[in-house]
Amino acid sequence: MSSLTVVTGATGNVGGALVTALVEAGMPVRAVVRAEADAARFAAAGAQTAIGDLNEPASLAAALEGAQALFLLPGYADMPGLYAAAREAGVGHVVQLSGVSAGSGDMSNAVTAYMVRSEQAAAESKLPYTVVRPSAFMTNALRWAGQVRDGDTVTLPFPSVATACLHPADLGAVIAAVIAEPDRYSGEVLLPTGPEALLPGDQVAILAGVLDRPLRFEGLTDEQAREAMVADGTPQPYIDAFLDFYAKGSLDESPVRTTVADVTGSAPRTFAAWAADNAAAFTRR
Repeated sequence: MSSLTVVTGATGNVGGALVTALVEAGMPVRAVVRAEADAARFAAAGAQTAIGDLNEPASLAAALEGAQALFLLPGYADMPGLYAAAREAGVGHVVQLSGVSAGSGDMSNAVTAYMVRSEQAAAESKLPYTVVRPSAFMTNALRWAGQVRDGDTVTLPFPSVATACLHPADLGAVIAAVIAEPDRYSGEVLLPTGPEALLPGDQVAILAGVLDRPLRFEGLTDEQAREAMVADGTPQPYIDAFLDFYAKGSLDESPVRTTVADVTGSAPRTFAAWAADNAAAFTRR
């Protein structure tokens, strides 16, 4: 039987997609959640479950028992402690989620800094590990689903910034493939992307076609984007980070790479396919 994989962040986009990919591949998986209600949902889907909190590495002892592989989210305060818990449990390989910006090493950017620190914890742990730096997720479009449900105009920040956005299921498939062949990918940094670079207006136009209704796109100025993030309660260091990425142009997520096909053998899904699968979220009630 395949070795057991522990998936942290199982209720999120990436963790949930990975649990699904591992279950479908017949690979034993244990989903780490923080609530019993979530545990029941994953158990019904064919996954083992465990309660744990990434803010408290000691709480993961039971979750990691008997595990050979671990998928770990970035950005927690005690990343070295999480790796120590994995090492103590005898985990043989860790897949560390990160971000494209980590490649810059710019510790003045709050988002980049926590990605870099997470990768450093992996390197210093002495455990075999693989880093995965995906491009932006297609699921980010769900942030503007309310605008589409309520009207025909979609107003978004950074209108000139294109991203080769990625379907979470493709990212889950990439990580599952890495877990299935840890020796092949140990020590590597993988950069999976979607199949095409799209501007925000392109995404809105594709969604309009899927929904078969007119949608009009309006771009925010950078100052309007800042004001919107302030209104949403985004912490100032992250506002500065996003403006650094997208207004100043320090982050480029537009390159299209062959990583998904190279690792999984299948082409990455299009934004149109994702929109069709998620059309209900944008449909007027």
